Amino acid sequence: MGEFWPVPDVLAYLGGAWRAERVVRDLAGGDEGRFTGTVVFEPLEESDGLLQRESGEFTWRGVTRPAERTLRFLPGPGGTADVRFEDGRFFHGLDLRAGRHVADHPCSADLYRGEFTVRDADHWRVVWRVRGPAKDLELVTDHTRADGA
Repeated sequence: MGEFWPVPDVLAYLGGAWRAERVVRDLAGGDEGRFTGTVVFEPLEESDGLLQRESGEFTWRGVTRPAERTLRFLPGPGGTADVRFEDGRFFHGLDLRAGRHVADHPCSADLYRGEFTVRDADHWRVVWRVRGPAKDLELVTDHTRADGA
């Protein structure tokens, strides 16, 4: 299993700043967009978890706009994490102890399936595949540690 890098504690691994490059493909319509920015995982004040703040620029159909989102990563059993939206709603679990994790998130009639893979101490990738009546998308995000790589 040399292609994946096991992470015994996901919160310890993610802490800090990352550069993020994302390609968004509309598989039905053929459009392609790009996000470039930073993802910072900082301690949550009210728990032992992390607050993920993503910010940057997203270009879609030739128009570039600021983009941001916030997620909460709460401690789970055995070094895993419970990922929640900013408002506290459950998003998905995250277990990188094998260096790879697949998570499903139903959203209305669409299904988001995320595959998280860790390459080494400073590189990880998320591929979200979104299928349903409203969407047919693929989002590929590569993260590179910004504070040390």
